Amino acid sequence: MPEITIDLTTETPDDGPVIDKLHERAFGPGRFARTAFRLREGVPPHPELSFVARIGSMIVGSIRLTPIRIGETPALLLGPLTVEPAFRSRGIGLTLMQASLAQAAAIGHRLVILVGDEPYYSRVGFKRIASGRVALPGPVDPLRLLVKELAEGAFEGVAGTARGG
Repeated sequence: MPEITIDLTTETPDDGPVIDKLHERAFGPGRFARTAFRLREGVPPHPELSFVARIGSMIVGSIRLTPIRIGETPALLLGPLTVEPAFRSRGIGLTLMQASLAQAAAIGHRLVILVGDEPYYSRVGFKRIASGRVALPGPVDPLRLLVKELAEGAFEGVAGTARGG
């Protein structure tokens, strides 16, 4: 594959409609019923931690991190992470995750969870959460509920229901 130059920038309000269309293409209309969507519902993504990947002026990828709580512990929810289908398997998703997680750690966040495929997300340090330790506002395959500590020991003793905010 030829090399491509990707520019990462924080998401702006003007990017919203393009990102919404990207999510629609990637996840379809069923995305609104997913548990992770329900957890984010009504809570805006963190503006300093939501990035877009551009090739020229075209948005080809997006990542959002949204503030949540697990019990009383502040955390972030990663997602959606989306890459335009024609540009998948070129490292764009990985680049978006690395940038967003590094920025989250730099500004003092300690914990990130997501619902996703462990083999993919383990590349940046996500690990499976023990079944029953964290409850979400809807059904989720416990094998897909993952956590990453941005600070060592941040997940120790954390348990409970996850909710937005």
